[in-house]
Amino acid sequence: MEIQVGVFPPNDLLMGNPEGQREWLAKVSDAGVDHVAVGDHVSFYVGLGFDGLVMATALSVLHPTLPVHTGVYLLPLRNPVTVARQLSSLSALAPGRLVFGVGVGGEDRHEVEICGVDPATRGRRMDECVTILNGLMGGQPLDFHGEFFDFERASILPAPAAPIPIVIGGRSDAAVRRAGRLGDGWVAIWKTPDQWSAAMTLMEKAAAEAGRDEAPSLHALQIWCGFGDSRDEGRARVAPAMQGFYQLPFERFEKYTPYGTPEDVAGFLAPFTELGCRTFNFIAQSQDADSTLAAVAEVKRLLSHA
Repeated sequence: MEIQVGVFPPNDLLMGNPEGQREWLAKVSDAGVDHVAVGDHVSFYVGLGFDGLVMATALSVLHPTLPVHTGVYLLPLRNPVTVARQLSSLSALAPGRLVFGVGVGGEDRHEVEICGVDPATRGRRMDECVTILNGLMGGQPLDFHGEFFDFERASILPAPAAPIPIVIGGRSDAAVRRAGRLGDGWVAIWKTPDQWSAAMTLMEKAAAEAGRDEAPSLHALQIWCGFGDSRDEGRARVAPAMQGFYQLPFERFEKYTPYGTPEDVAGFLAPFTELGCRTFNFIAQSQDADSTLAAVAEVKRLLSHA
């Protein structure tokens, strides 16, 4: 089976180090990893974050072929017309190399509030934002009259030369249904195989109810993991990283988080491939960047030959 794997850059490479980024991207490609992935936050908990589309643009320019996935861009915190312009510009620089994963966020309600958005409206805003992007990306003028956005004859040219897939991220049933109605696929995180299977059924139902001929199929699992020579070593690498990022005990995430050798991680993910998942985005913790790439590439090899 064809398995696609992506990896998030080490945080220390995202701060003013273009030569280091260029070298790391070359190593990603040489290792047989298929794409890179970037997150997005405006002001997460203590004010941290990177703009996902800025980072996607930078990485796309620094390597001539690697695709970039946003996982995920907090679209309801932005104006979708200006985002459509950003997508058009990025497409001109790196045509056909972006998979635009979007999500509502919400782990940090304060981040949402300081962007002028009521956290309770994130889902409805997302529906309008994705609808607007889908309308503008074809290059035709768009009229839209909604709860949050109201305009006539918006136009973004040039339209992307190659379509930009919009995949919907999120754990909730609402996110899964949104992917079925409006998206090209779903980006899952913190799911068990049984939950993945149930989500596929829910998505197919939502797509049919929306009158779509086929359910979306461009799905991915975003996965934190820890690599080491043993399960204990892998856990010791990923647990503090997740606790520091989410400000929550690792035990809240542990059943969704593989750790250990590449064989351990591949064994954890194999049930997802049996259910049809073909793309995995790794937020991987390991001894160093080279070890991470080698481990992710080995997981791909093991899953591909299972």
